[in-house]
Amino acid sequence: MIQLDLDKCLGCQSCVVYCPVAEVSQDFLGPRLLGPALERFRLLGLSSDPSLSYCANCKNCEISCPQNVPVASFNMAARLHNPHPSLRDWIVAHSEVIAKWTAFLPTWLKNTSLNLTPIRILLDLLGIAKQSPMPKFAAKTFVKHIQHLPQLGHDGQKKVVFYPGCYINYYDQGSGFDLVWLLNRAGCGTPLLSNGFEEDTRKNIQKNLEILSPYAAQNIPILTACPSCRYFFTREISTLFPDIAPIPRIQDAEDFLLNLVTSGNFSLTPNQNTLRCIYHAPCHLRAQGEGLPALELLRKLPNLELQEANAGCCGLSGSSGFKKEKFAIAQMVGAKLFAKINASSAQIVLSECGPCRLQIANMTKKCTVHPLSLIRACIE
Repeated sequence: MIQLDLDKCLGCQSCVVYCPVAEVSQDFLGPRLLGPALERFRLLGLSSDPSLSYCANCKNCEISCPQNVPVASFNMAARLHNPHPSLRDWIVAHSEVIAKWTAFLPTWLKNTSLNLTPIRILLDLLGIAKQSPMPKFAAKTFVKHIQHLPQLGHDGQKKVVFYPGCYINYYDQGSGFDLVWLLNRAGCGTPLLSNGFEEDTRKNIQKNLEILSPYAAQNIPILTACPSCRYFFTREISTLFPDIAPIPRIQDAEDFLLNLVTSGNFSLTPNQNTLRCIYHAPCHLRAQGEGLPALELLRKLPNLELQEANAGCCGLSGSSGFKKEKFAIAQMVGAKLFAKINASSAQIVLSECGPCRLQIANMTKKCTVHPLSLIRACIE
């Protein structure tokens, strides 16, 4: 059983004040009560309260906690011991498995089917809201594409490992290609590639670490463009699976590029196009407490009229907003952000998080892209 320190919690309620779900829903008892408070009862063998499922794991409670209590992690640890997950919860938690199982189907058929009324009604009956946006499958995985992508390469170039995560691998390959292009432009040789991220099982965590650890041992930088993937490696594995070690250091791709620019090893020479953009910082990026490297990198481009949204969570929170009983809550959580974006004159919305971009595009109808994609477009 996972043991987390209960005694750091002072009961100050900061986590409740900053919880976006507790702000809009009375069905959620709040992060402190469901986390550190009820954990004492769970240790005595009592079952968790049903409202535990309303925790979106956005980490805003942990960002606000003055004692650095892993509040959301108490809830995640309790979920790991849920003996009877629903079919709906299995589906939304295993998108990469479903992508592999359906790889033999034509891409157009999969993407068209997901928007057919009978399919959406069926998903709704399973508990996946029929109004929720669905990411579109790519024709081939990023892993397969990258094997045939022409790249610069010569002796003496710095090598890096790129860990794409499941969203880039199966849905948003463009931002992956843009990172590879930028790395090549910065003088980094052919990026070595790990397998796509497969979460929630000890077996797959160990598999990923076995792949990545030899590169870490050679001091080859391991990069990811997904804040949630990085948070999982840097925080959640050690918290929820403390017996798994060692964990290689995973770097933020934007932070890696920012360091190259700051040190003078990479020059961003923009074209003359002027764009009005608004940037949304994902919750899992802010929870890492290491700044907003993508925003700093974007500010190096003088042809951008850049605004920071600073309006809270988008509401989707990975897979939470897809669930039927939480769909309306997700819209209310993200309402401030959507209003801020709609009120701006921005032509493009920027965010590193794929699900955030999916939610924002669905609710605002604005063009949403990964910061890396915009940077490439501005200097290519």
